[in-house]
Amino acid sequence: MAVSEQPGTGKRPTEAAGVLRQVATAMELPFVLLGSVLAGGLLGYAVDYGLHTRPFGLLIGGALGFAAGIRELLRRLSKDVR
Repeated sequence: MAVSEQPGTGKRPTEAAGVLRQVATAMELPFVLLGSVLAGGLLGYAVDYGLHTRPFGLLIGGALGFAAGIRELLRRLSKDVR
C-alpha cells in the first residue's frame, strides 16, 4: 500500500474527494430545480391573488421558475466540468 492511499479504498485522497464532490452535486441538483419552480409558481400565485387573474400568473411564474432552474443547473454543471 502506498503512503498516499486511504486504507481499505485503494484510492488517493484527491480521487475520493472528487467522487464525493460529484455525488454532492448530483444530490443537490434536483432540489435546485424543484425550488426554483416552486418559487416561481408561488410568486405567480401571489400576482394572481393580487390581480385576480387566475391561473395565468401561476403558469407564467412556474415556467419562468423552470427556465431559471434549468439555467442554474447548466451553470453548476459547467462549473463542475472545468
